[in-house]
Amino acid sequence: MKIHEYQAKGLFRKYEVPVPDGGVAFDVETAVETAGRLSGFPVVVKAQIHAGGRGKGGGVQLARSLKEVDQIVQKMIGTTLVTHQTGSQGRRVGKVLVEEGLAIAEELYLSIIADRSTAKIVVMASRAGGMDIETVAAKTPEKIVKVYINPLDGIRAYHCRQAAYALGLPKEAMKPFLAMLPRLYRLFVDYDCSLVEINPLVLTAGQRLVALDAKINFDDSALFRHPDLLEYRDLTEEDPLEIEASKYNLNYINLDGNIGNMVNGAGLAMATMDLIKRAGGEPANFLDVGGGASTEMVENGFRIILSDEKVKGILINIFGGILRCDVLAEGVVQAAKKTGITVPVVVRMEGTNVEEGRRILAESGLNLITAVDLKDAAAKVAELVA
Repeated sequence: MKIHEYQAKGLFRKYEVPVPDGGVAFDVETAVETAGRLSGFPVVVKAQIHAGGRGKGGGVQLARSLKEVDQIVQKMIGTTLVTHQTGSQGRRVGKVLVEEGLAIAEELYLSIIADRSTAKIVVMASRAGGMDIETVAAKTPEKIVKVYINPLDGIRAYHCRQAAYALGLPKEAMKPFLAMLPRLYRLFVDYDCSLVEINPLVLTAGQRLVALDAKINFDDSALFRHPDLLEYRDLTEEDPLEIEASKYNLNYINLDGNIGNMVNGAGLAMATMDLIKRAGGEPANFLDVGGGASTEMVENGFRIILSDEKVKGILINIFGGILRCDVLAEGVVQAAKKTGITVPVVVRMEGTNVEEGRRILAESGLNLITAVDLKDAAAKVAELVA
């Protein structure tokens, strides 16, 4: 789960990680009031959306007076902000963060992530912070130093020193950083985060370290341990079909193509999308109904796919293990009869009760196309859509 910058900075304050003074505003009046109580000008107005690259997209602007704050916020709230992470459709701006301006001497990068390949937590630090950090990672990855931490041992002083030296901090900022990083690590662990990122972490003209930006993502599978975090969820930032799928515990991600997929198993779903691409088609979604899916889950998954106006064809690829093929077939038939099928549907299934599943589909009276294997299924649906 993603949260907004102002929410992440609220958690930073809780863990005594320094952030600029400021506040969130949902309207022009509150924004002007917030700017008026800050120490002076300029102030920064930042669009709050779940995407990076806001600065390059015009979502971060300086205001040198209350009048400018008024003008900027009027133009920003309610508009659609397009960045390299939002795609061409962009994201609607419904709120802004108004903060004090800082005299920035240097922009640094700092983040904490979980590295599954090593089963460790990684602190990443770089002197090349700022808007072009993705370019740095792609072209000069040696500028990003990684510090690996065994989660069973936790963070140690030498980890912090290694990160501090990587950032090339001056003597005045060394002690504050060595105190800040363990607190940031504790936040990461306490809330089961998948990412905590500060870009940029700035060194001010007065040699003070401040988290100018804040990004936190949480592990969805651990949210049951943190019911308080659910109030941070912003449904307006999520795809409506993904929200609907989450109600039925379906793993659904909306994509830009026109071939809908229903698969049981994440790995099989990825392979299915790869074969659709190879056959010349474009996947419209990732949908993993899971190994233990019920008839109701299959029905709801099929209904969600059909509700996507982009979908011109559907590929159902099921290996009947825990999820039996007859259960899948019953769910597809129920959903198809309730929603009505207006696009071609190709079905490939193998495994437990496959003959019974095929019988249910054959006797349903529905116009379903069967495939002998996955390659054949992908080729058929791509040809039908084309």
